[in-house]
Amino acid sequence: MSVIYKKIQQIIGPLLFLKNEHNAQYGEIVKIKTSDESIRTGQIVKMNEDMIIVEVFEDTSGLSSENAEIVFTGDIFKVSISKDMFGQTFNSLGSPIDIRSKNILDSDILTDVQRDINGIPINPFAREYPIDIIQTGVSVIDGLFTLIRGQKLPIFSAQGLPHNKLAAQIATQSKVVSEEPFVIIFCGIGIIQDEAIYFLKRFQESGTLQNIISFINFADDPIIERLIIPRVALTTAEYYAFEKDMHVLVILIDMTNYAEALRELSSAKEEIPSRKGYPGYIYSDFASIYERTGKIKGKQGSITQIPILTMPNDDISHPIPDTTGYITEGQLVLSRDLHKKGIYPPFEVLASISRLMKDAIGADKTRGDHADVSSQLLAAYSSYLEVKDLISIVGEDGLNNDQKNLLKFGTDFEQKFINQKSNETRDFNQTLTIAWETLSHLNKKQLIRIHPSFINKYYKTQV
Repeated sequence: MSVIYKKIQQIIGPLLFLKNEHNAQYGEIVKIKTSDESIRTGQIVKMNEDMIIVEVFEDTSGLSSENAEIVFTGDIFKVSISKDMFGQTFNSLGSPIDIRSKNILDSDILTDVQRDINGIPINPFAREYPIDIIQTGVSVIDGLFTLIRGQKLPIFSAQGLPHNKLAAQIATQSKVVSEEPFVIIFCGIGIIQDEAIYFLKRFQESGTLQNIISFINFADDPIIERLIIPRVALTTAEYYAFEKDMHVLVILIDMTNYAEALRELSSAKEEIPSRKGYPGYIYSDFASIYERTGKIKGKQGSITQIPILTMPNDDISHPIPDTTGYITEGQLVLSRDLHKKGIYPPFEVLASISRLMKDAIGADKTRGDHADVSSQLLAAYSSYLEVKDLISIVGEDGLNNDQKNLLKFGTDFEQKFINQKSNETRDFNQTLTIAWETLSHLNKKQLIRIHPSFINKYYKTQV
């Protein structure tokens, strides 16, 4: 049974303050009816014994304490899900939209399936350890930081770096190395219209649009929608993964915009701020999103997450990347220095890690030499960077043969292994073949992390 309030106590920004006179529930949806018959939607974001605070999805202009009627629906926000969602784009509330006009389309989702956007927490005992791979077609990820089904692997970027291009490439190229059903759910959080059009164009040009479900929240949308949209996307992912037995890859971009919306809402509610003004519960809030990932025992499907965030001032110790790194199983970091050198994707490999990779690669999954090659590439690249620093002291003529070999390796590693076109897909064999081409600049005695049997099989003597 709905409850109707006739009087608003106070309006501050997007928030309505009401006197608490009934048993409302946190997260409950309310309808705001004005004297001109227009209806707006809101949600309870805070409450105590005396006060109920409602955040309005639309703006609060034109509302007053006298002309609005607040109807408490007794329901929480739910999203409609259907098999007809593939290839379509939706807004934060799950309605189909035209991203060029931002208008809601008339075609509603015809389904009886509705799910609470907050989902159901996965019992840790019911989780299955992830050991199967997803091929992204990007050599650095596949070769050095392999993405595992059920893993949450964030990408730490910064303003001006090509994370949008990388996100589009991963969305259009990723696949499971099997015949199992696979779907991409792309979630744009607080992005501008030009970015949304770019993503849709890339999806269409790649021919994979029919395998992608897009949720887009624009930068000028209300902040409450920015907090809802990742949960809408993940609720959809849970349906396809755990009820339809599909493997789902969820790409969230940009989680920094989500965190800024969380800070803005916290400030409006006059909560005590924590580090850099973000609320003290940012860790648990992020966890409520990131932990909706994984595999469940007895279920065929899985949910894998790639959250992408831009580090404010390139600071990896900022609360947003810092908190994300604690919750997730690794991190991929983009490098401004490599970007300036024209290398794409500009991964800073020595700052990146995939913690689940070691148990999912090898002869039965990718190739027998994968683990050794990955370890040797990282070790050799680290030595290459040390040699580059040494050159500034002794000059290139002062280097011995092994150090000169490292210079050749490092140049090839950046230009041929890391560097690839934004529409270029490489399978695991191609990635490892290129890796061996770069490693073959080194003497066999320098390949101390690779078993001799693999060296004899794959090492290519330089002409």
